[in-house]
Amino acid sequence: MKERVVRAVAGIFVLTSVTLAHFVNINWLWLAVFVGFNLFQSSITKFCPLEKILVYFKMK
Repeated sequence: MKERVVRAVAGIFVLTSVTLAHFVNINWLWLAVFVGFNLFQSSITKFCPLEKILVYFKMK
């Protein structure tokens, strides 16, 4: 369940970032870069901040 939520949130952030970059300001792409970097580092370190937040709110 947590993995699906993490992937869904990451996808929403990336799509929102691209949409905002297109309609508002190109600098919104930095949000997509941050999300991508966070996904990359979590695949290496097996540490994902969003998973810790979900555990805090008791989502399993």
